[in-house]
Amino acid sequence: MTWIGGFFGGKLGGVALRLFLGIVGRMNAAPDATTLTAYLAALPPDRKVALTTIHRAIRKAVPKLKAGICHGMLGYGIGPYRTKSGSTGEWFKVGLASQKNYISLYICACDENEGYLAENNKERLGKVNVGKSCIRFKKLEHLDLEVALELVRKAAESNLTV
Repeated sequence: MTWIGGFFGGKLGGVALRLFLGIVGRMNAAPDATTLTAYLAALPPDRKVALTTIHRAIRKAVPKLKAGICHGMLGYGIGPYRTKSGSTGEWFKVGLASQKNYISLYICACDENEGYLAENNKERLGKVNVGKSCIRFKKLEHLDLEVALELVRKAAESNLTV
């Protein structure tokens, strides 16, 4: 089983996968974008600046992670997954998306305490709303980018999943 197989096959199993894939319908970017450049170019000016800044910071922080479009979002560290039930697909360790009302940064990894990296560090991330692995914010200045990049680097190195 690959790293993401544990993420979707662990405590939450297919529920987590369905929740993640359900967000695609709320994207505020070109749904047919097939390249990072096309995705960023399709954004409104304010979102383009914010997502381009974060994208460049992620690429600089973890250049080894394969970047591309995955399920309508920018994905980094894209790879296969397999759930306990046998479902397979493709997902990322780190994702970035422009939603209708906010920007989402996904950190799909866990720490050594078997908790989600984003959720366990929510107090450090700034004026953001944090779920299990999703960090939501309206403006780039609301996110503590240095802390977010620390989590991105941990996610890139981590194989720990729930």
